[in-house]
Amino acid sequence: MQPAPANALSTLADPPTRMVDGAVMDYFLIEAVNALRVSSAVAAARAKKIERDMAEAGLLPPPPPAKQQNPRDSTSSTTGKIMGSVEEEESIRSRLEAIGMHVGGNFAERLCRDRSLFSDSLDAIKFVCKELWVSCWDKQVDNLRTNHRGVYVLQDNAFKPIARISSWEGRQEALRRAKLYVALPAGIIRGALSRIGFHGTVVPEITTLPQCTFQIKLPKNT
Repeated sequence: MQPAPANALSTLADPPTRMVDGAVMDYFLIEAVNALRVSSAVAAARAKKIERDMAEAGLLPPPPPAKQQNPRDSTSSTTGKIMGSVEEEESIRSRLEAIGMHVGGNFAERLCRDRSLFSDSLDAIKFVCKELWVSCWDKQVDNLRTNHRGVYVLQDNAFKPIARISSWEGRQEALRRAKLYVALPAGIIRGALSRIGFHGTVVPEITTLPQCTFQIKLPKNT
């Protein structure tokens, strides 16, 4: 049996990088939000059906009768719709952030494979601003601010995931949608930092499209 050539062995040890189209991430995020919205609605309907079946079988107390609303009282009905929408959006945001944490952790492992451990939190944040940002969104962070007490503010003046978001309902609706679409990037940042040993919180903020800022809070002892 002849030994395998050296180039074949090196290919097995370090497979070649596979490239994908730059718009794939944009399409994935759009479909992910839509899929999670449908999934949440199906899960909520399934849970209500189970509760209703158990109540009919006597395993649960019957639900309290629904209050009769005055048809002229438009404020209460509108508030109910808004609260339901807020709960649904928060559920989707949490699931997107969880997906992002998994993706960010894998990115950090690949990018940090051949480098030493980070000495402090500032070095870790610089890694996020440069290497992670370039790998995920094709550019570096435009501005980095810190109070040197574990709080860092990263600003991207043209954040790619929200660069094309608009709404025929106006600016406020576009901003509401954009805040949902930055949940996955926030999870990517948080997951990458967590994988390299820096556990904290990442809060995105959008005031003007397509600008986005991320406030990162890390423990002082890191």
